[in-house]
Amino acid sequence: MLVRKNFSEADEVHSVPHGRLEIAHLPGQTLARAVHEPGWRWSQDMKAMAGTESCQILHTACVISGRMHVRMDDGTETDLAPGDAHFIGAGHDAWVVGDEPLIVLDIIGADTLAEVTAGTEASTASATA
Repeated sequence: MLVRKNFSEADEVHSVPHGRLEIAHLPGQTLARAVHEPGWRWSQDMKAMAGTESCQILHTACVISGRMHVRMDDGTETDLAPGDAHFIGAGHDAWVVGDEPLIVLDIIGADTLAEVTAGTEASTASATA
């Protein structure tokens, strides 16, 4: 089997404050390209939708462009830059650093997809074309 998808024609696009999530469903896996504009911060833009004090989603991802800072609930923190593959556990805040949009490619499962997109406005590629 060979499957090819392009995020410019994502299966789903979810609008979030200061950005969007573009979803590509592949056999056995879902990928999300998160695009966050300067000024995006999870605790300011996503907290109310999530209904939690910090992000409880696990992220296995890679920064494509831009920069972000992550602070775990235990106080551990780091900066992430283009090319940084990373795992972020539950219980964190994150925000865009600088004035360049942040683009992150996240590998997500179906259960995580439902959590990530809850409360967002969705469109499909056919609806946006």
